[in-house]
Formats: sequence, C-alpha cells, structure tokens
Amino acid sequence: MNITVIGSGNMGSAFVKQLTRAGHHVFVMGRNAAKAQALAVQYGAAFGPPAAGTDAVIVATPYEEAVAALRQAHLRPGQVVIDVTNPLTPDYMGLTVGHTGSAAETIAAALPGVRLVKAFNTVFAQVLNDGADFGQGRSVQIFVAADDTTAKDVVSTLARSMGFEVVDAGGLRNARYLEPVGALNVYLGYGAGLGTAITPCWLRKS
Repeated sequence: MNITVIGSGNMGSAFVKQLTRAGHHVFVMGRNAAKAQALAVQYGAAFGPPAAGTDAVIVATPYEEAVAALRQAHLRPGQVVIDVTNPLTPDYMGLTVGHTGSAAETIAAALPGVRLVKAFNTVFAQVLNDGADFGQGRSVQIFVAADDTTAKDVVSTLARSMGFEVVDAGGLRNARYLEPVGALNVYLGYGAGLGTAITPCWLRKS
C-alpha cells in the first residue's frame, strides 16, 4: 500500500520503521520538514505527499494538532485516515475529551469528507517500534473502530501486515472507550511505573 505518515515524533518514526519493513511505500510529512525528511531517508521512505494519492493517512501528531495537520495534507474525498491520538491532559494523567464524545469523533466532524478509523491509540511508541511479537506466541493487539467497513478492512489489513493481531472494536463512537484504555495504559506505564514495554489485550477462553 501507499501510506502517508503525518508526524516525525516517536509514534511517527515507529510507524515509518514498521511500515517500510512490511514492504509498504511510505511517505512522510511533518511540521518540522527537516526532521520529517531525515526520518524518510533513515528508513528509505519518501518525503512529502505522494503524487498519485495514498491508501491511508496516519495522523501521528498530538491530538490538538491533528485537524490542522490533516487539513494541510489536502486529503482527497473518501480518504482513509487513521487516528492514533489520545486527548491527554498536559500531565498525561487524564483526558480532555470523553463520556459523550471522543478525539476521533471530533476529528471526523471537522473533516467530514474523510473515512476516519480509530486504531493504534492503545500502543506505546516503544511497543510499535519494537514490533508486534511479545514472545511466547503472543502478538500485540490493535483495536480498530470505524463506521466505514471498507476503511476498517484497509486498516486491519495494514495492521496484520506488520504482524499485529486485530480486534474489531465496532463503530467510531467506541473510540470513547478506546481512548480511556489508551489513557489507562499511559498511567500504568508512567504513573504506576510499569514502563512502556506494556500493552493491553483481551483474552478469550477457548
């Protein structure tokens, strides 16, 4: 697939690493052009938007910057956009959006022409960077929520291509539940001192 990654921070860098490793054609964009270009060179990706369009755009910016960054990307109508953000408070110990809405729904409302998918928000950048294999036959789970089934399939295929296990998390409104899971993961990692080599998963008894 042709994948555009917006953002050259820890999450953006991890996505570029894993996507290129999985054989995708990756294009890197970011507010800091020099940093984004260096990231593209590091992993053999391209710098800037693809001339012929993209199968999915990953917004790997802070939540507060996501809408502006996506608008600058000049998305085509019907573009699949993967929102990996969590609306965290400045101390990372709470959410600024919740209960009756979510970051994903807010972004979707601001960009009504795109097909927004919530995914990867429960995964630390370190986990994404190190890959899906947690040893002993365990793979990191990626929860995928979207109203558009075709867009959800695109993102699920993309996640599986990087080795992740996909859990269908229903419609986009369920981002209201996924974002608190992401915030809990942040608390456990930093507030409770478990570190960033952790990930949430759902177990099913056979």
